[in-house]
Amino acid sequence: MPEISRFFGISVKMFFGEHAPPHFHVEYAEEKAVFDIRTLILIRGSLSPRALGLVVEWASQHQPELLDLWDRSSKSQSLYKVQPLK
Repeated sequence: MPEISRFFGISVKMFFGEHAPPHFHVEYAEEKAVFDIRTLILIRGSLSPRALGLVVEWASQHQPELLDLWDRSSKSQSLYKVQPLK
């Protein structure tokens, strides 16, 4: 699973050929979560409130890129890195 971004110890990844809805995976310490790209809602797992807020803030800034990466991953095309949250 390629890492597409990393910030404040949070790793954001996307699998190739995943099932709908468009989503991305997050790992932070021992926590794991999955977010819907279109709604930015947590659909599986859990994160601390601080990490959750950071991920939603980052994803809202990069939603078009995330949808493009989802499209690329569904076609098994190479993925690119997304700017981290600063």
